Amino acid sequence: MSQRPLALVIRAAGTNCEGELCRAFEDAGARVDLVHIDRLTADPDRILRADLLAIPGGFSYGDDIASGRIFAARLRERLWPQLREAAQRGTPMFGPCNGFQVLVQVGLLPGPAAGEDWPEEPPRQTVALCENATGRFIDRWGVMRIEPNTRCLWTSELPDGLPDEIMQLPIAHGEGRFVPESPETLRALEERGQVVLRYAENLNGSAGAVAGICDAGGRIFGLMPHPERYTAWNRHPFWTRLDRSVRSGPTPAQIMFRTAVEAAAKVPA
Repeated sequence: MSQRPLALVIRAAGTNCEGELCRAFEDAGARVDLVHIDRLTADPDRILRADLLAIPGGFSYGDDIASGRIFAARLRERLWPQLREAAQRGTPMFGPCNGFQVLVQVGLLPGPAAGEDWPEEPPRQTVALCENATGRFIDRWGVMRIEPNTRCLWTSELPDGLPDEIMQLPIAHGEGRFVPESPETLRALEERGQVVLRYAENLNGSAGAVAGICDAGGRIFGLMPHPERYTAWNRHPFWTRLDRSVRSGPTPAQIMFRTAVEAAAKVPA
């Protein structure tokens, strides 16, 4: 590819993390096109011109009906053909927090099993992000465990055995409890390598302590934590106490974004 990959960040009324997401992609070497969903529905082919796609966190449309519900409904109704085509060609996609809630309601996650085609119509939802078991909003940093057999592109270059003080991510959600429609659904995701992250401490009561999943191809990644808020060491809650040798390299979040951007750059136009 002759120029830097283009990351399309889709915002809506109420999203509030698009700034961090844009900076994360730019820091990783991508160009960024931040677009409101209204503009995107007027020109859906912007999706097909992008090399990466992302839906930011926040409180889209005020979460008035349910978290991400209106945003997801608009994507399903107006943009599914373009999203389906992007998924079929392997466009890396990313959705933290509210973005994760949107991805599962649109039908991009967990997606079809390996070897199956993406459906022409938006699929039935099989997993959900529900109210935290505590009944309270959670705002803190949490230690994450990366599944060793995950297919996820975004986490594929993270070093093994990262210490707990490094492999933390900021969490800020009221509806983040991962709920599959059945135990068999969760078991299938685990067997297919689609479970990517688990909470070391199950803060919200998620089934299997699941914090993030990917599609069967590993290129669409949704998670409740916010890696885009951890692209510099001075964002870490006690960064001054970290060893200087650790802080000389990229943060785990920077590795995630760089891995995806580099993979997108290798895809033929």
